[in-house]
Amino acid sequence: MHADLNRRASAIRLAIFDVDGVLTDGRLFFMPDGTEFKSFNTLDGHGIKMLMASGVEVAIISGRKSPLVEKRAANLGIKHLIQGREDKLNALTELRELLPFELGQIAFLGDDLPDLPVMRRVGLGMAVATADSFVRQHAHGVTTAGGGAGAAREFCELIMRAQGSLDQAQGTYL
Repeated sequence: MHADLNRRASAIRLAIFDVDGVLTDGRLFFMPDGTEFKSFNTLDGHGIKMLMASGVEVAIISGRKSPLVEKRAANLGIKHLIQGREDKLNALTELRELLPFELGQIAFLGDDLPDLPVMRRVGLGMAVATADSFVRQHAHGVTTAGGGAGAAREFCELIMRAQGSLDQAQGTYL
C-alpha cells in the first residue's frame, strides 16, 4: 500500500460513502410507473459491516433521495444517512455536529464532481476506478474496482489493513 494512503487510512474513525456510482454502478433504473431500483454489491455490504465491527463509524451522503438507500442503510446497520443533498460539504458539517471527528479522521469515497469538496477536505478522499477523470485526478487514491463492483469493499479493507484489524476480521472465517 502506498505509504501516504496507509498513513491517512490509519487515522480514520468515520468512513462516508456516496451512493450512485460508488455503492452502485451509477445506472438508474426506472419502471414505467416511476419506481426505481438499484443494484448493490454484497461484497461491498460485507466490507462495510466488517469496517463498522472494527470500530469505524460509517455514514452515507447522497445527492439523490431514495427509499431503496434507506432500506440498504438499515440492512447494513448504517445509522447516519443524509440524502437529497447536492451540497455535500454542508451535509459533512451537519454530520460532524453529530460525530465530532476532526477532518483528518474522516474518509470519503466518491465518484463525481459534487463529491470533490468533501473528498478534498477530509483526511482520506478516494475515488472509485469508474469515477469521473477529473475526480480521480484530485483524489488521494483511486480504487482498482469500479463503483458497485467491489470499490467500497476495497476502501473498507484499505482502512482496516492500515489499522491492523483486517487480518482478525478475515480470520474469524477460517
